[in-house]
Amino acid sequence: MPSPRFTLDRSSPVPLYFQVAEQLESAIASGEIDAGERLDNEIAMAQELGVSRPTMRQAIQVLVDKGMLVRRRGVGTQVVRGQVHRPVELTSLFDDLSALGHQPHTKVLSLEQGAASEELAEQLQVSPQAPVWSLRRLRSIGEEPLALMHNFLPADVVDLGGVDLEAQGLYAHLRDTGFVIRVARQRISAREARDEESQLLDEPPDAPLLTMQRTAYDSSGRAVEFGRHAYRPTLYSFDMTLVDR
Repeated sequence: MPSPRFTLDRSSPVPLYFQVAEQLESAIASGEIDAGERLDNEIAMAQELGVSRPTMRQAIQVLVDKGMLVRRRGVGTQVVRGQVHRPVELTSLFDDLSALGHQPHTKVLSLEQGAASEELAEQLQVSPQAPVWSLRRLRSIGEEPLALMHNFLPADVVDLGGVDLEAQGLYAHLRDTGFVIRVARQRISAREARDEESQLLDEPPDAPLLTMQRTAYDSSGRAVEFGRHAYRPTLYSFDMTLVDR
């Protein structure tokens, strides 16, 4: 990465690490350093700016703490992509990302039919052991992993066999097959990442994740889909408007 031009005032009472951090933050905000771009290593940057390595490390840590940079083992330090702010509305992540001008990338991790557990039977309003689709996907923006999604659908609602769910969102496919999602019950929470989640989302073990659980219903009140999703909180948040009654 070509380093932006920094001007350091060594006679200023403002610490050098803070001057570096402030100008690095400005370069990221202005687009001089692009989202997803890797920074030079700390030693090279310290030498170029004429500061000590601990000073450079401290400057980078300021922006790591702000969520603007992320350190990855074997990769180095990267600029974090702008956070996706999702309104709490009856939309899908694929639709929201597309509307915001992002290019969502989806990897289907598994797609299979199985028997509904008691919990799934209750959520989907089907009999226990009824056949349901289980769909697991990793959703990314470019090369940056954003969310792990696990959806369940009654097998008699829709046939997902042969559907290219890496090219099309699940809700878009449901609309194409005639289902209109009218209402949903949703719960937003947080928890620590599990081992597989931390690997797939490129997060440290036990990192905090934002979670959402949703059951969606069509216009007749039939449960069409139940989902459990986990998001990287540094890249994703929910926005909502509250009105006084």
